[in-house]
Amino acid sequence: MTPAAALVALADQTIELPSWAFGNSGTRFKVFGQPGVARDPFEKLEDAAMVHRYTGVTPAVSLHIPWDLVDDYGKLAAHAADSGVRIGTINSNLFQDDEYRLGSLTHADPAVRRRAVEHHAQCIEVMRQTGSTDLKIWLPDGTNYPGQDDLRARQDRLADSLQQVYAMLDPDMRILLEYKFFEPYFYAMDIPDWGTSLVHCLALGEQAQVVLDTGHHAPGTNIEFIVVQLLRVGRLGAFDFNSRNYADDDLIVGSADPFQLFRIMNEIVAADALRPDSGVNFMLDQCHNIEPKIPGQIRSVVNVQEATAKALLVDRDALAEAQTAGDVLGAHGVLMDAYSTDVRPLLAELRESKGLDPDPYAAYARSGHQERIARERVGGQQASWGA
Repeated sequence: MTPAAALVALADQTIELPSWAFGNSGTRFKVFGQPGVARDPFEKLEDAAMVHRYTGVTPAVSLHIPWDLVDDYGKLAAHAADSGVRIGTINSNLFQDDEYRLGSLTHADPAVRRRAVEHHAQCIEVMRQTGSTDLKIWLPDGTNYPGQDDLRARQDRLADSLQQVYAMLDPDMRILLEYKFFEPYFYAMDIPDWGTSLVHCLALGEQAQVVLDTGHHAPGTNIEFIVVQLLRVGRLGAFDFNSRNYADDDLIVGSADPFQLFRIMNEIVAADALRPDSGVNFMLDQCHNIEPKIPGQIRSVVNVQEATAKALLVDRDALAEAQTAGDVLGAHGVLMDAYSTDVRPLLAELRESKGLDPDPYAAYARSGHQERIARERVGGQQASWGA
């Protein structure tokens, strides 16, 4: 693709932000507070709007229920619009209540499963009030020990629970079903991989899609292969972009392995799934433990844009010719030529065409906004895990 054509495609790219990225977070041992952190969902939306103001590509914000519970979601949606963004995906939470210690949607006790299903009814009502069409379910259920529970029975319970949630959806809504190969349970997770998620989605129907979190895989997993397979069957509903080294580290996307991010976006571009109407939602899922929140999100957005730009610059004709000819090194070289391209000038041109500063990270740093919210957000309780 020519740089001019790449600019057109990049102009349509959007990346959804997570509300929880703007709250305090930390390790298993300590949650670290920072000056100026949002104190409620309204301030989270304001922070997300700042990222959109400087990048121009983040118009939607994911909410997490009950972390983002408010009395009036119409008011919250209006505040989002006034800030220049909108409410995106609604995320359910099945990992904080004591009743879910042995499972939620898979629990042996029907009453616990019923409570978990009812929580999703609550989330769907939030969707109706905010205009959201995507319900994302990350299932933390699993077991720590062999024999702790019947693995097949847990899958049967899960299938029944998901069917109940699916039946509540409006015609324009989707379930995005996430997977994670380990943690918080270490012997067997109930949705440990894309295959298990896909099996349940296929059983549910067309309104169920797989969401791929780039951190939820074993070391060495070929994530772009999974992307290809889900695209082939039309079931890749969304990404949760972050970065990892050893496990699910929720770091700035592309920070540990930018070449992996490029390879993933290369398959997205090759399948023409970058289009806004492709059905694939590009989202961030990160917790900024030691870095400031708004700049951390800006850096992630920039990294996704750079990987996308490089993928768009791959010479598809030359690649196909080398592949057909069996030219192993030639084909690899086509990819490496695109990956080695400095796309920052191209993205600077894109931003300037939108009336934005060519360097959003530096522009935000110069704005004084970070210092301003540190001065003004005094009192109250900062948003954090569970709030």
